[in-house]
Amino acid sequence: MENTVLSAAEAVEYGEFKRAKREAEIAASLKKLIVDASRRETDRFALRSACEGARKLDVHGVLVSPVNVAPAKRLLEGSKTYVIGLIGGTGETLIPVKKLEAKSAIRQGARELRLVLCYSALRAGNASYLKKEVKKIRRAAKKLPLVVSLEDHSLGEEEIARGTRAACEGGAEAVCVRGEVQLVLRALRAGNGKVRVDAADVENAEQYRSLVRAGASLSQTKLPERIAKEMYDAASEEAGKVSAVRISNELLTEKDPV
Repeated sequence: MENTVLSAAEAVEYGEFKRAKREAEIAASLKKLIVDASRRETDRFALRSACEGARKLDVHGVLVSPVNVAPAKRLLEGSKTYVIGLIGGTGETLIPVKKLEAKSAIRQGARELRLVLCYSALRAGNASYLKKEVKKIRRAAKKLPLVVSLEDHSLGEEEIARGTRAACEGGAEAVCVRGEVQLVLRALRAGNGKVRVDAADVENAEQYRSLVRAGASLSQTKLPERIAKEMYDAASEEAGKVSAVRISNELLTEKDPV
């Protein structure tokens, strides 16, 4: 079969088409990122930087601690990026207190809630308490999506499966696990299609792509600009390869036909 040789003009046009398509794909991928600004070290300057970056990249949301829900709402005003309120502290907070945190986050402008489960109940296998906790916070969240946090590094696969089942039984929309492929797969199996599975602690574009391939719906990161840069750099490299093909085609078309 004969190889198809593009003219120089056709190669340029094809390269531009590929570039535009790739950039559109990257923009769609960035919409599935969550910027993690929930750490204790997040002062007002760090929060502003996180929200400005989130607006620029048009990501899904910014995860913040209870004290930063209202400031984040102001910083993200007019954008489509969600304020995601983290509730539950260390996880050992009583259910009524978590309910109050959920209601407060909603009043201050949160559009999604992230619930830290009671880790002692999770580790002990106290399924009835976990289910009750998720149900109570699900009711307090009203129409807002509720995501159960299973990101703690002390949790193994069995605890993550147990927490995922509690999320399903309690009516949560999703769980969030650490950014490891095997943990995403374990949560997907435990959830059996009933909850979305998100991934946290994503540090680079390669890890992000592997988690998406594994089935993660959203990915949480402290480094959104790094991930975006790596994606766009890869697209530029791909465009460079197309340019190399164009140059090769130009040389071929200069030769006399055999």
